[in-house]
Amino acid sequence: MASSHGLFVWHELMTNDMEGAKTFYGDVLGLTCADPKMPGPPYWIFSAGEGMVAGLMNIPAESLAMGAPPMWTGYIHVDDVDASTAKLKDMGGSVIRPPEDIPGVGRFSVVADPQGAVFELFNSTTPPPANPPAPDTPGRVGWNELYADDMEKVFPFYAEMFGWKKGDAIDMGAMGIYQLFEHEGRAIGGMMTRPPHVAHAVWGFYFNVANIDATIARATAGGGRIVHGPVQVPGGSWVAQGVDPQGVGFAMVGARA
Repeated sequence: MASSHGLFVWHELMTNDMEGAKTFYGDVLGLTCADPKMPGPPYWIFSAGEGMVAGLMNIPAESLAMGAPPMWTGYIHVDDVDASTAKLKDMGGSVIRPPEDIPGVGRFSVVADPQGAVFELFNSTTPPPANPPAPDTPGRVGWNELYADDMEKVFPFYAEMFGWKKGDAIDMGAMGIYQLFEHEGRAIGGMMTRPPHVAHAVWGFYFNVANIDATIARATAGGGRIVHGPVQVPGGSWVAQGVDPQGVGFAMVGARA
């Protein structure tokens, strides 16, 4: 049986305008959004069809106090959150929020790699679906991308933490090497050393879309803006990067008509 340790299993938007984000991503990506009435601060769920794909919440007060901006983050599944959090700290990462339980959902911690890119460690209390959606299902995140301070220096950290292996390395010319990384033989994302216009190490996420030009049109009509693309990538797909009306970076991958 394939292991889920090291897989991105959830994505989450922390924002300062939940209603605005609900409308924007609903119009642009076709996501529905519902309130599951969980205890605690408001937390809504984005779904693509019948499948839940991401969470939506206000920026927590403690994060605001630390100057955290609105952002998308990714949850990486691990076999043991407490052990993985301790290992990450020993390897030079930082713990932003120590392990805690989400009743009826799982256990998580908020952490950063040694170069400061933030993500979450997560272990679910429920088994994965018997027939999960295909990775390229529209509305789901289909690609995870790290802009690192130094990709070559940080890759061994992720390899040790999650068992990721290097896949193809794509020469981007003046931008350097774009390194694909694999989980049990399947490419799930890429890393590169951040260009000068990216201020700090950060993870970004590409949503699958059926038609990238139509999606770009909806994004701009909804108050977002496109900062890069569309450009074609190896394999034939097209990608574009944008900023939503709250200033949050997001990206998309799909075909052109």
